[in-house]
Amino acid sequence: MTPSVLPTYNRAPLAFDRGEGTWLIATDGARYLDMGAGIAVNALGHAHPALVAALTEQAGKLWHLSNLYQIPEQVALADALVEKTFADTVFFTNSGTESCELAVKMARKYWYDKGQPDRVNIVTFSGAFHGRSSAGIAAAGSDKMTKGFGPLLPGFIHLPFGTHDALLQNTMDDTIAAILVEPVQGEGGIRPLPAPCLRGLRELCDATGALLIYDEVQCGMGRTGRLFAHEWAEGAAPDIMMVAKGIGGGFPLGAVLATGNAASGMTAGTHGSTYGGNPLACAVGKAVLDIVAEPAFLEEVGRKAGLLRQRLEGLVDSHPEVFETVRGQGLMLGLKCKVTNTDVVHAGYAQRLLTVPAADNVVRLLPPLTITDDEIAEAVARLDAAATALSGKETGQ
Repeated sequence: MTPSVLPTYNRAPLAFDRGEGTWLIATDGARYLDMGAGIAVNALGHAHPALVAALTEQAGKLWHLSNLYQIPEQVALADALVEKTFADTVFFTNSGTESCELAVKMARKYWYDKGQPDRVNIVTFSGAFHGRSSAGIAAAGSDKMTKGFGPLLPGFIHLPFGTHDALLQNTMDDTIAAILVEPVQGEGGIRPLPAPCLRGLRELCDATGALLIYDEVQCGMGRTGRLFAHEWAEGAAPDIMMVAKGIGGGFPLGAVLATGNAASGMTAGTHGSTYGGNPLACAVGKAVLDIVAEPAFLEEVGRKAGLLRQRLEGLVDSHPEVFETVRGQGLMLGLKCKVTNTDVVHAGYAQRLLTVPAADNVVRLLPPLTITDDEIAEAVARLDAAATALSGKETGQ
């Protein structure tokens, strides 16, 4: 019999009743240490007092208006994002997938209005994940994402991750509208693009006129210790940037940030969203940004990231039969595994620890940015216990 919830996920046999900071409490009362944060969404953990207050206050006033009217909460969040980033303008969406759709439209409309309507191709890279819409799966291009969903949206050129020669050969073509890349691949296995590569992309786009689009849906909003991951590469700001996940702290919210030039084709009537930028979402988003954008907060993320990485490297040394290496940036770290990564995730459930699998046999660690030092120690201790259990199975003990 078909379940009432469409079975597109292989869900863990866990259900949760409430959350407190870095902890989730299951319906049976068991407490789980959450090192996944809703896949990098709950940037400030569960039930953060500032977010609860912002949501509660706004819920008592207005939830939804539609974008037919002025929305002061939307303007306030957009103004703050513009002040703190490269961007001149912001469009609010409900998700990263919707942000991808607009980023693609924006880049193509830019060249159409410049009198070059054939300049539509967008360069993307293997291992990418840009959402599950028609544009998102076409941009990723992998069989896993696209099989059975053809015909695919045309206009994407897929290159191997980190192959500069292939990039140079393709981006000199006058059909290229933009380059789309994640500064740190998330679903692809926590693979950071080094700062020199980001600067090289910026220089290449400047030389060819192509627009540079960053997908910071997973790696943005303080996750790497800067407000956005590309800020680690000085001089590598994008023309367009996709944002979601952490920007709402758990409330559905996304955005596309852009320079005035890149957004010049997006005039009245060219794009819209019924729910995007509603008062409720933007009130919560502004509360998130007010906390995450503080230099002292970001400095703490960096310090805690160093501590977590150090502990994880010790874990790898202690369990060379289970783990291969640690990779990533900030509080967006991955354990490259020698055993099957989902076995590690499931062993974590037995230790009441939540992690997230990714491609390339990686286990993702994406804790709330508010995680404490003691919780970091506890998370690594539980990973150690999970690895010990797996080691015992491997040796038949």
